[in-house]
Amino acid sequence: MNIGQKIKNLRIQKDLTQEELGERTDLSKGYISQLERNLSSPSMETFFSILEVLGISPKDFFDEKEQVQQVVYKCDDYTVFYEEEKGYEINWLVSDSNEQDMEPIILSLDKEGEYKEFEPSLSDTFAYVLEGSVCIEIGMDRYYASQGESIYYHALKKHQIKNNYHETSRLLLVATNSYL
Repeated sequence: MNIGQKIKNLRIQKDLTQEELGERTDLSKGYISQLERNLSSPSMETFFSILEVLGISPKDFFDEKEQVQQVVYKCDDYTVFYEEEKGYEINWLVSDSNEQDMEPIILSLDKEGEYKEFEPSLSDTFAYVLEGSVCIEIGMDRYYASQGESIYYHALKKHQIKNNYHETSRLLLVATNSYL
């Protein structure tokens, strides 16, 4: 079992940055990074503190029972997260996608809403604008896409998606899970 990767997957699933997880557990961002890359091992107390913040019991964390591959995901399987302050909603279409190579979501951006800014990574991102119009900022460059248009980019620079429409914009977005 790759404990660091499992911690990272749970953190991402909870929509926490390394810094946020560190703040909630009184650990540094750097230490969380080392744990996720299996460069360091936490004490039992630290490990239990991390699991508590991630909302999982030690039993469930280590449970590796054989699972049948799920191929079809129904609406009941989706996970929805709404960030009121930034004005976006994420609808994870595949419940365990953070443990897979791709992470498909429906991203809804309220009027003037913006998705969080991502650090550079080795991820690729594809999106299809279902409704509205968005601005994609990659480094210092800006790109615009409207309903019916597709987006594809390598995430080698800081990047962010913002609503560029006077109403809600919605995208089907698929990002690969590859980090620097």
